[in-house]
Amino acid sequence: DLEAKAESILNTYALENVKKFKATNASLVAVEPATGQILAMVGSRNFFDKEIDGQYNATLALRQPGSTMKPFIYSLALMRGYTRDTVVFDTPTQFSTACKPSDVTNGKPPCYSPGNFDNLFRGPMTFETALAQSINIPAVKTLYLVGVQSAINLAKSFGLTSLGDPNQYGLTLVLGGGEVRLLDLTSAYSVFANSGVKNPPTGILEVADAQGTILEKFTPQPEQVIPAGIANDMSAMLSSAQSRFPE
Repeated sequence: DLEAKAESILNTYALENVKKFKATNASLVAVEPATGQILAMVGSRNFFDKEIDGQYNATLALRQPGSTMKPFIYSLALMRGYTRDTVVFDTPTQFSTACKPSDVTNGKPPCYSPGNFDNLFRGPMTFETALAQSINIPAVKTLYLVGVQSAINLAKSFGLTSLGDPNQYGLTLVLGGGEVRLLDLTSAYSVFANSGVKNPPTGILEVADAQGTILEKFTPQPEQVIPAGIANDMSAMLSSAQSRFPE
Protein backbone atom coordinates (compact mmCIF):
# COMPACT_ATOMS: atom_id res chain seq x y z
CA ASP A 1 0.00 0.00 0.00
CA LEU A 2 2.84 2.40 0.84
CA GLU A 3 4.58 1.64 -2.45
CA ALA A 4 1.39 2.26 -4.43
CA LYS A 5 0.81 5.54 -2.58
CA ALA A 6 4.41 6.61 -3.16
CA GLU A 7 4.15 5.90 -6.89
CA SER A 8 0.92 7.90 -7.10
CA ILE A 9 2.36 10.89 -5.22
CA LEU A 10 5.55 10.88 -7.23
CA ASN A 11 3.77 10.74 -10.56
CA THR A 12 1.47 13.64 -9.62
CA TYR A 13 4.19 15.98 -8.45
CA ALA A 14 6.70 14.93 -11.09
CA LEU A 15 4.26 15.95 -13.83
CA GLU A 16 3.75 19.30 -12.09
CA ASN A 17 7.52 19.78 -11.95
CA VAL A 18 7.74 19.23 -15.70
CA LYS A 19 5.60 22.35 -16.15
CA LYS A 20 7.16 24.39 -13.34
CA PHE A 21 10.86 23.49 -13.58
CA LYS A 22 11.27 21.42 -16.77
CA ALA A 23 12.32 18.51 -14.53
CA THR A 24 11.47 15.42 -16.54
CA ASN A 25 11.87 12.83 -13.80
CA ALA A 26 11.79 12.33 -10.02
CA SER A 27 12.34 9.66 -7.37
CA LEU A 28 11.20 8.93 -3.83
CA VAL A 29 12.28 6.69 -0.97
CA ALA A 30 10.81 6.16 2.50
CA VAL A 31 12.80 4.59 5.33
CA GLU A 32 11.71 3.52 8.80
CA PRO A 33 14.09 5.36 11.20
CA ALA A 34 13.87 2.76 13.97
CA THR A 35 15.09 -0.10 11.77
CA GLY A 36 16.52 1.30 8.52
CA GLN A 37 14.06 -0.84 6.55
CA ILE A 38 13.00 0.60 3.18
CA LEU A 39 9.22 1.01 3.20
CA ALA A 40 8.83 2.40 -0.33
CA MET A 41 11.17 3.12 -3.22
CA VAL A 42 10.23 4.72 -6.53
CA GLY A 43 13.12 5.15 -8.94
CA SER A 44 11.32 7.22 -11.57
CA ARG A 45 7.89 8.63 -12.33
CA ASN A 46 7.17 5.90 -14.88
CA PHE A 47 9.16 2.67 -15.12
CA PHE A 48 7.97 2.05 -18.68
CA ASP A 49 8.75 5.52 -20.07
CA LYS A 50 11.95 5.19 -22.10
CA GLU A 51 12.03 8.91 -22.93
CA ILE A 52 12.84 9.76 -19.30
CA ASP A 53 15.04 6.70 -18.72
CA GLY A 54 12.27 5.29 -16.54
CA GLN A 55 14.04 2.03 -15.70
CA TYR A 56 16.94 3.86 -14.06
CA ASN A 57 16.66 3.93 -10.27
CA ALA A 58 17.37 7.58 -9.47
CA THR A 59 17.23 6.94 -5.70
CA LEU A 60 20.70 5.39 -6.12
CA ALA A 61 22.05 8.11 -8.42
CA LEU A 62 24.53 10.76 -7.32
CA ARG A 63 22.86 14.17 -7.22
CA GLN A 64 23.66 17.54 -5.69
CA PRO A 65 21.69 17.78 -2.43
CA GLY A 66 21.35 21.57 -2.23
CA SER A 67 20.35 22.95 1.15
CA THR A 68 19.56 19.52 2.57
CA MET A 69 23.21 19.52 3.75
CA LYS A 70 22.57 22.35 6.20
CA PRO A 71 21.25 20.24 9.13
CA PHE A 72 24.47 18.21 9.26
CA ILE A 73 26.56 21.37 9.52
CA TYR A 74 24.36 22.82 12.25
CA SER A 75 24.49 19.47 14.08
CA LEU A 76 28.27 19.68 14.21
CA ALA A 77 28.05 23.25 15.50
CA LEU A 78 25.70 22.15 18.30
CA MET A 79 28.14 19.38 19.17
CA ARG A 80 30.87 22.03 19.43
CA GLY A 81 28.90 23.95 22.06
CA TYR A 82 26.84 26.34 19.98
CA THR A 83 23.08 26.36 20.55
CA ARG A 84 19.86 26.76 18.61
CA ASP A 85 19.83 30.39 19.79
CA THR A 86 23.38 31.20 18.65
CA VAL A 87 23.24 34.36 16.54
CA VAL A 88 24.97 34.71 13.18
CA PHE A 89 24.76 37.62 10.77
CA ASP A 90 23.10 37.31 7.41
CA THR A 91 25.05 40.07 5.69
CA PRO A 92 27.01 40.31 2.41
CA THR A 93 30.30 38.50 3.09
CA GLN A 94 33.48 37.79 1.16
CA PHE A 95 34.75 34.42 2.36
CA SER A 96 37.89 34.16 0.24
CA THR A 97 41.19 35.42 1.66
CA ALA A 98 42.34 35.93 -1.93
CA CYS A 99 39.98 38.89 -2.25
CA LYS A 100 39.35 42.08 -0.30
CA PRO A 101 36.90 41.67 2.60
CA SER A 102 35.01 44.68 1.25
CA ASP A 103 34.55 43.03 -2.14
CA VAL A 104 31.24 41.43 -1.18
CA THR A 105 29.73 41.45 -4.65
CA ASN A 106 32.46 39.38 -6.32
CA GLY A 107 31.65 35.70 -6.43
CA LYS A 108 33.97 34.72 -9.27
CA PRO A 109 36.85 32.35 -8.30
CA PRO A 110 39.02 32.71 -6.36
CA CYS A 111 36.51 35.01 -4.67
CA TYR A 112 33.49 33.52 -2.92
CA SER A 113 30.58 35.72 -1.92
CA PRO A 114 27.35 33.69 -2.07
CA GLY A 115 23.89 35.20 -1.84
CA ASN A 116 20.50 34.02 -0.64
CA PHE A 117 17.71 32.58 -2.78
CA ASP A 118 15.82 35.90 -2.76
CA ASN A 119 18.89 38.19 -2.91
CA LEU A 120 17.92 39.70 0.44
CA PHE A 121 19.91 39.96 3.69
CA ARG A 122 18.24 39.79 7.08
CA GLY A 123 20.94 40.80 9.56
CA PRO A 124 21.31 38.95 12.89
CA MET A 125 19.40 35.69 13.21
CA THR A 126 19.58 32.52 15.29
CA PHE A 127 20.68 29.14 13.99
CA GLU A 128 17.08 27.96 14.30
CA THR A 129 15.65 30.83 12.27
CA ALA A 130 18.43 30.58 9.68
CA LEU A 131 17.73 26.88 9.16
CA ALA A 132 13.95 27.34 9.19
CA GLN A 133 14.22 29.90 6.39
CA SER A 134 17.09 28.06 4.64
CA ILE A 135 19.26 31.19 4.57
CA ASN A 136 22.63 30.59 2.90
CA ILE A 137 25.05 33.10 4.45
CA PRO A 138 24.60 31.94 8.09
CA ALA A 139 25.01 28.32 6.97
CA VAL A 140 28.26 29.10 5.15
CA LYS A 141 29.53 31.00 8.20
CA THR A 142 28.65 28.04 10.41
CA LEU A 143 30.57 25.69 8.11
CA TYR A 144 33.53 28.08 8.25
CA LEU A 145 33.43 27.87 12.06
CA VAL A 146 33.30 24.07 12.29
CA GLY A 147 35.61 23.27 9.36
CA VAL A 148 34.93 21.53 6.05
CA GLN A 149 36.89 18.35 6.84
CA SER A 150 35.13 17.90 10.18
CA ALA A 151 31.78 18.45 8.47
CA ILE A 152 32.53 15.81 5.83
CA ASN A 153 33.64 13.36 8.53
CA LEU A 154 30.36 13.84 10.38
CA ALA A 155 28.29 13.58 7.19
CA LYS A 156 30.03 10.31 6.33
CA SER A 157 29.20 8.94 9.78
CA PHE A 158 25.55 9.65 8.90
CA GLY A 159 25.98 7.47 5.82
CA LEU A 160 26.81 10.07 3.14
CA THR A 161 29.86 8.08 2.09
CA SER A 162 29.96 9.43 -1.48
CA LEU A 163 31.43 12.73 -0.29
CA GLY A 164 35.12 13.01 -1.14
CA ASP A 165 38.06 15.37 -0.76
CA PRO A 166 37.09 18.62 1.04
CA ASN A 167 39.13 20.55 -1.51
CA GLN A 168 36.53 19.55 -4.09
CA TYR A 169 33.86 21.60 -2.33
CA GLY A 170 35.26 24.11 0.13
CA LEU A 171 32.51 26.18 1.73
CA THR A 172 30.08 25.27 -1.08
CA LEU A 173 29.56 21.95 0.73
CA VAL A 174 26.77 23.37 2.88
CA LEU A 175 24.90 24.62 -0.19
CA GLY A 176 25.03 21.26 -1.96
CA GLY A 177 28.45 21.35 -3.61
CA GLY A 178 28.92 17.59 -3.18
CA GLU A 179 26.96 14.65 -4.56
CA VAL A 180 24.95 12.12 -2.56
CA ARG A 181 22.37 9.39 -3.17
CA LEU A 182 18.75 9.99 -2.21
CA LEU A 183 18.64 6.68 -0.34
CA ASP A 184 21.69 7.67 1.73
CA LEU A 185 20.31 11.16 2.36
CA THR A 186 16.94 9.84 3.51
CA SER A 187 18.67 7.36 5.80
CA ALA A 188 20.88 10.15 7.17
CA TYR A 189 17.85 12.30 8.01
CA SER A 190 16.32 9.35 9.86
CA VAL A 191 19.11 9.75 12.43
CA PHE A 192 17.48 13.00 13.60
CA ALA A 193 14.15 11.19 14.01
CA ASN A 194 15.75 8.29 15.90
CA SER A 195 17.49 10.10 18.77
CA GLY A 196 20.84 10.16 16.97
CA VAL A 197 20.93 6.45 16.13
CA LYS A 198 21.70 5.37 12.54
CA ASN A 199 20.32 2.16 11.07
CA PRO A 200 21.84 1.32 7.66
CA PRO A 201 19.12 1.17 4.98
CA THR A 202 18.07 -2.34 3.97
CA GLY A 203 15.61 -3.64 1.42
CA ILE A 204 15.86 -7.34 2.29
CA LEU A 205 14.34 -8.93 5.41
CA GLU A 206 15.04 -12.56 4.65
CA VAL A 207 16.49 -14.90 2.01
CA ALA A 208 15.48 -18.57 1.95
CA ASP A 209 16.15 -21.46 -0.41
CA ALA A 210 13.51 -23.64 -2.09
CA GLN A 211 13.28 -25.85 1.01
CA GLY A 212 12.61 -22.85 3.26
CA THR A 213 16.02 -22.86 4.88
CA ILE A 214 16.96 -19.34 5.95
CA LEU A 215 20.15 -18.33 4.16
CA GLU A 216 20.25 -14.73 5.25
CA LYS A 217 18.19 -12.68 7.67
CA PHE A 218 17.96 -8.99 8.50
CA THR A 219 19.84 -8.08 11.67
CA PRO A 220 19.60 -4.57 13.10
CA GLN A 221 22.91 -2.69 13.20
CA PRO A 222 22.19 0.47 15.22
CA GLU A 223 24.97 2.99 15.73
CA GLN A 224 24.87 6.15 17.84
CA VAL A 225 26.06 8.86 15.44
CA ILE A 226 25.30 12.00 17.46
CA PRO A 227 24.08 12.50 21.03
CA ALA A 228 20.34 12.10 21.53
CA GLY A 229 20.02 15.68 22.79
CA ILE A 230 21.63 17.07 19.65
CA ALA A 231 19.37 14.94 17.43
CA ASN A 232 16.30 16.11 19.34
CA ASP A 233 17.38 19.75 18.99
CA MET A 234 17.85 19.27 15.25
CA SER A 235 14.45 17.59 14.96
CA ALA A 236 12.89 20.59 16.70
CA MET A 237 14.73 22.98 14.36
CA LEU A 238 13.56 21.01 11.32
CA SER A 239 10.01 20.98 12.69
CA SER A 240 10.24 24.76 12.93
CA ALA A 241 11.20 24.85 9.26
CA GLN A 242 8.26 22.62 8.37
CA SER A 243 5.81 24.84 10.25
CA ARG A 244 7.08 27.90 8.38
CA PHE A 245 7.10 26.24 4.98
CA PRO A 246 4.53 23.41 5.10
CA GLU A 247 4.77 22.70 1.37
